[in-house]
Amino acid sequence: MHFPVYIDVLSLHFPLHALTETLGMFLGFRYFLFLRKQQGDLITNNNRIWIIIGATFGALAGSRILGALENPLALYHSDNPLLYTYLNKTIVGGLIGGLIGVELMKKVVKEKTSSGDLFVYPLIFAMIIGRIGCFSMGVHEETYGIPSALPWAMDLGDGQLRHPVALYEIIYLLILWFILSLVSRKCNLENGAKFKLFMIGYLLFRLLLDFIKPGYRYLFGLGSIQLACIAGLLYYSRDILFPSRLIQKQYA
Repeated sequence: MHFPVYIDVLSLHFPLHALTETLGMFLGFRYFLFLRKQQGDLITNNNRIWIIIGATFGALAGSRILGALENPLALYHSDNPLLYTYLNKTIVGGLIGGLIGVELMKKVVKEKTSSGDLFVYPLIFAMIIGRIGCFSMGVHEETYGIPSALPWAMDLGDGQLRHPVALYEIIYLLILWFILSLVSRKCNLENGAKFKLFMIGYLLFRLLLDFIKPGYRYLFGLGSIQLACIAGLLYYSRDILFPSRLIQKQYA
């Protein structure tokens, strides 16, 4: 396999990642609409639209800002910092930025109902498709691992055997999807608890995964994404320390 992977459609020749990124967002949103129609929604159409707008703009801003901060030296020396920021993005920044955007928009429209549960499976689905594209870029995008001598290490395009971290993430997301589905069936979760569990599970995974990814380190050997993961986990600290908060109370 040669990296990056390109595909040809008619007269076009472009990286597979460009297709999977767009396809992931499109199919993820279609999946969200399907689940909303199938399961119903506690939030009115008007407020849901505003929440989606908040999530979209928050995710765009968060993903770019945190993506640019992954390499502050490159950002500082770039000829056009705004363009550099726009061209760099990360899922963790998108999730945290989207969360902030949603919470701010909910305050504006005075919506108090938890809104995240319907997004969980579509997000996981879109992220899996997107990570297929990240894997196809090899070392030509910053989603590869450090050199490794493990049996499954792969040459991602630079002649070195490396951790295929994009594949690790795909496998983890599939496992997380299964676990969340199982917990949702077995436990009577509070509204919004599934989204919290998804965020906790993913942020914890990325905190650990990024130890085997190269990149600039800020404090205690931690990169910008890991610091953002810690901030997100602190935000959910009460739910981590007291998981009973996520279960609906039973009244006699």
